[in-house]
Amino acid sequence: MKQLRGITIVELLIVMTIVGILTAIAFPSYEAYLKRGRRADAQTLMMDIATKEQQYLLDARQYTATIGAGGLGISTSGWTCAATCTNLFYTITVVPAAAPPTFTITAAVQGPQVGDGNLTLDHQGNRTRDGKAGW
Repeated sequence: MKQLRGITIVELLIVMTIVGILTAIAFPSYEAYLKRGRRADAQTLMMDIATKEQQYLLDARQYTATIGAGGLGISTSGWTCAATCTNLFYTITVVPAAAPPTFTITAAVQGPQVGDGNLTLDHQGNRTRDGKAGW
């Protein structure tokens, strides 16, 4: 009599349970990793905007609220920039004040990034995330 070899349903259930446990552990870490990467992308763009604002101040003696063409001229892949810069995760705006010349750059979270906290950067380089100092 020939014996058939293969896996039993119990062995299959054990493997599926192990894969499920590993997925449950790894997935939240992966999501946190993605959020940090998206936040870093927004922070880099905010720093670029701040640098361009300083250059604009030297030329025009004021800051501008227009980030894209006609203002700072920022264009970057993955972002749509006009009066604001947006992607699926953040909307970045600049609010200038005339006297004395100051500005505040705000990155408001949206979509899957919600819960990560809004980012701000001002003309003095002060950074906050969700109202707390530092990014």
